[in-house]
Amino acid sequence: MITASIVLYNNDLKVLREAIDSFLYSDSATHLYLVDNSPSDDLKILGNEQNITYLHYPDNLGFGAAHNIAIKKSLLTDSTYHLILNPDVYFEPFEMDKMIAFMEQDPQIGQLMPKVTFPNGDLQYLCKRNPTMFDLFARRFMPGFLKSKFKQKMDLYEYRDHDYNNIIYNVPYLSGCFMLLRNEILKKSEILFDEKIFMYIEDADLTRRILQVSKTVYYPFAHIYHHYGKGSYNNFKLMKYNIDSALYYFKKWK
Repeated sequence: MITASIVLYNNDLKVLREAIDSFLYSDSATHLYLVDNSPSDDLKILGNEQNITYLHYPDNLGFGAAHNIAIKKSLLTDSTYHLILNPDVYFEPFEMDKMIAFMEQDPQIGQLMPKVTFPNGDLQYLCKRNPTMFDLFARRFMPGFLKSKFKQKMDLYEYRDHDYNNIIYNVPYLSGCFMLLRNEILKKSEILFDEKIFMYIEDADLTRRILQVSKTVYYPFAHIYHHYGKGSYNNFKLMKYNIDSALYYFKKWK
């Protein structure tokens, strides 16, 4: 009923193991694709496990392009849903079944994201409005003493004017850490990740296009944990990917 893909890059095996088991232990899970962008294939051993396909691309295709490989494979199966799953996410297996049950009630839902918290239980505000240049600049570069002056605007960007304990429909931007997608919508509208975005903001672009042809939904009655490393805050190369992706996104959407 549901396939999933995780894009790898020199991952911590213990953290990755949590993500893999969370999905495969779900009753609705059928197959997991591990698309490895790492220079070496040290994680190839995972491909020997049942219901896992390991694919290695040492040239590093990028986040969206790597997931597209798995999505295309999923669309050739009889799977109803495909899950974009980060390697630093974990959850109780029955949480997946809650999400599937909810989506089964409404075939117009093309994408779902559950409640996301840090491992300590603190909420992550991952519903967002379509980003502006100010939103992305402020979150990444604005010093703390200035952020307080723009708190209301930044809160609006993160949908904090909505109650995260209630279902929220038609959110323009849902996080790429966990994107439960309906294959029929992807196939009918020929929607994949934009491969011109190497990394970052590809989730904003994908959600925006899915919302043009279906519903998106935040569903808080299912819950996942996300370590959320914020790699671009500490790595210049990742920060450059982030900036390049943002410039492309704003040009694309004018």
